[in-house]
Amino acid sequence: MATNLALDEKLLEEVKRLGGHRTKRAAVNEALQEYVTRRKQKKILEVFGTLEWDSNYDYKGARKRK
Repeated sequence: MATNLALDEKLLEEVKRLGGHRTKRAAVNEALQEYVTRRKQKKILEVFGTLEWDSNYDYKGARKRK
């Protein structure tokens, strides 16, 4: 899919250099993938501390039951 974007050339060159990318396309694709990954991690952190914990739960005993 062809898309025209006005990108900061200095920033794009830095991304290419830091990531070792030969093309703008590779640099942008990896940057987008990293953005998605980080956002998913951020959502996981929002759940942290909101789950109820049962300190009496016997996880070893639960493995034996079948």
